[in-house]
Amino acid sequence: MNRRLPVLVLSSVLSSLLSQPVMAQQPRPAAQQPGGQPAAANATPTVLFSNDKLDLTIGINGGRFLRLTLREGEPFSPLATMGHFLALDGFGAPSEQEQALGMPFHGEANRQAMKVVASPAAGGSTHVIMLQSTLPLAQEALTRTIQMADGENVIYVTSQLESALTVDRPVSWAEHATIGPPFLERGKTVVDMPGINCRVRPYKPGAIPGHLVYDKDFKWPMAPTNDGGQADLRVVPTDHNWLDLASCQIDPKRRLGYVTALHLEKHMVFGYVFRRDDYPWLMSWMNFTGDDRAARGMEFSSQPFDISHREAVAMNPLFGTPTFRWLPAKSTIETRFLMFYTRVPDDFTKIADVVLEGGKLTILDQSGKRVVLTASKEL
Repeated sequence: MNRRLPVLVLSSVLSSLLSQPVMAQQPRPAAQQPGGQPAAANATPTVLFSNDKLDLTIGINGGRFLRLTLREGEPFSPLATMGHFLALDGFGAPSEQEQALGMPFHGEANRQAMKVVASPAAGGSTHVIMLQSTLPLAQEALTRTIQMADGENVIYVTSQLESALTVDRPVSWAEHATIGPPFLERGKTVVDMPGINCRVRPYKPGAIPGHLVYDKDFKWPMAPTNDGGQADLRVVPTDHNWLDLASCQIDPKRRLGYVTALHLEKHMVFGYVFRRDDYPWLMSWMNFTGDDRAARGMEFSSQPFDISHREAVAMNPLFGTPTFRWLPAKSTIETRFLMFYTRVPDDFTKIADVVLEGGKLTILDQSGKRVVLTASKEL
């Protein structure tokens, strides 16, 4: 069998993190080379992981997805401000006892340096990188496998979490995906998902005023506002700054959920498809500051809000859906999702559905028009 591992040329700051060399065939010229190229030097060690369609910059500290661009076209990345990081094992503030023992906000995973290990076997057009880390406070081990295939605007992420404990425990797991400027733009960026029942977070941190009624239930996307009106959570407001959080139950009738961010002027869509059993909730963090710190969180997770383990378990269930997931004793659980980034027709205005089936990812607009992407790997 002709085995070819991804071309991964790492910046020199990464060399000490490699558990073994990543082998490759003779590299192609940089303009044609999928698999990997040197990433720009900065405070965080990074690797640029690519196929012939997409460039994904990964921060080794936490395995954060920092930047995603199309290889042909302007370097316009939806991932900005905070990028996409993994909140594990903790989503939000820890309990007082956990904090006293050193557990950080959003858990350990996004702060741990990850090892780049040898890639699994792959075909000639498939590129794979595997990242591993240990979470000493939670006593867990994490493996993230990221895959791309040439000809696809899709990236596949499989995560495995192994417990070292001899007792079952509730786990807090959130894929903390955020978009930011310039992709996040007032009046020009819309977010869509198959949300059903939603709730505004009962309280929120930060000094920026809230616009939504705390602890209020609503149907996606129209949320109650403090002035007696309603806010369409699909859109970025043009007339004021505010900070709010609301979580929605992903339609229980679906096996796969999704969330998309569509730029109406650039005609580009970025999004995720995920297994609903893994991530039954999506929290919208709407940090609309009106400047380059603005962020729109599209955080798909095992629990509705960024709260402690105790609070998440205590509110179970919500709208008939579990608010936490079990990690069994001395066992491993797995999650899967994909992300995609592509251009769409100029008249796309609202994503009505995203379907993964038969090796195709179909993005359907409310107009009935669609974009069909090759997607060779199922979830």
